Formats: sequence, structure tokens, C-alpha cells
Amino acid sequence: MDHKWFVVDAEGMVLGRLATEVAKIIRGKHKPVFTPHIDTGDNVIVINASKVVVTGRKAEQKTYFTHSGYMGHDKQTPFATMLAKHPERIIEKAVHGMLPKNALARQVLRLKLRVYAGADHPHRAQQPATLTFAKREAK
Repeated sequence: MDHKWFVVDAEGMVLGRLATEVAKIIRGKHKPVFTPHIDTGDNVIVINASKVVVTGRKAEQKTYFTHSGYMGHDKQTPFATMLAKHPERIIEKAVHGMLPKNALARQVLRLKLRVYAGADHPHRAQQPATLTFAKREAK
């Protein structure tokens, strides 16, 4: 398999629409040789993760849930806090939600997706091509 490298600029893009397109590429569904049980996807580098937008009132209402395993030790992190502290995790969790829940999807997510909060990334040697998606305005 020939795995290509792509760069996606997340600035001003809607989170869910970005996640669906990135999930499709890292899984390989855009290729004619796609097979569900084989890793046919390409590598994606997402830059400017801190400038992603959400629609509606999700900026105030969306929360991220984690649990330690102990009773009563669950944490709810608001979207604004997550965007300020760990903007990479927002896109990683959104793309993870678009993938099937199996070992191949976890491997694809770990190996093929790289997310950076700023505009710089250390993957210049791979000569990634720029991917652009149709931007839809956030209302």
C-alpha cells in the first residue's frame, strides 16, 4: 500500500465536518482499494486545532467525560476548558467517534493522525500535500 501524507488546516472549520473527512481519509474509504479489515488509509496532519469552531450552543454546553474507575470519580470537562488546555484532544476524540470501535481503528488513530494546536508541525520531510474541504459557515 502506498500511504500518502496530507495536511489539513482546521482554522475556522466546523469540528464534526472536519472529523468526518479526516476519519474517511485515515481509514482509507476514499480509495478504490478500500477493505474494512486492512489498513489502506493515508496519514493526516491537522494544524491549527485551537482555531476549530462548533455550531450552535455547543461551545457552552458540550462536555468531555472521563472516569477513573472508582465510584464517584468521574470528571466533566467543558469544551472551552478543553480548547484552552488541550485543543489536540478535541479533534482526536471527534475523529475517534467517527471510527469503528475495534483494534484496527485504534491502530489507525494512533499511527495515522497527528494533531497540532498551532500552525507548525515536524513532518516537513514527508512532503505532505494540502487537503482542503468545503468550508461551511458556523451559524
